[in-house]
Amino acid sequence: MECVEKQGVRVHIRWMLRRDMPEVLAIEDEGFEFPWLEEDFARCLRQRNCIGMVAEHQNRVVGFMVYELHDSRIHVLNFAVASDYCRRGVGSQMVAKLVEKLSSHRRSRIVLEVRESSLGAQLFFRQQGFRADRVVRDFYSDTPEDAYVMVYRYGDRLGKLA
Repeated sequence: MECVEKQGVRVHIRWMLRRDMPEVLAIEDEGFEFPWLEEDFARCLRQRNCIGMVAEHQNRVVGFMVYELHDSRIHVLNFAVASDYCRRGVGSQMVAKLVEKLSSHRRSRIVLEVRESSLGAQLFFRQQGFRADRVVRDFYSDTPEDAYVMVYRYGDRLGKLA
């Protein structure tokens, strides 16, 4: 999926609701070769530490993220932006929302896995301050593809901006 630079938009980021699922599934199907099914979202979101959030613009869901809260980290399981909203700042605003949840004495990092074939996602998360930490061989159940584990550490951005 190739995106062209467009005018940025401000989104409202809120908890994912059941009524959001058709739009979330449409974004998921559009963005991934091996998309999650509705049952995958339901199974994940039933877990106590799993949270789903959506980015909304003009009453339309234009992005979403699903993540787990752990003692020392946030683990992003799924993250996507509608193709007609990519490169408009939606993903950056969603990452900023996650970064707000970090602190030096509690959850100090955000961790996620990116397919080795997903160069766009790798570049996006690198721009957001994530760094490739390691490679996990045969990470995905649907292909023998490897994953890059990418990590954002609390204070990384602050130190770079100072």
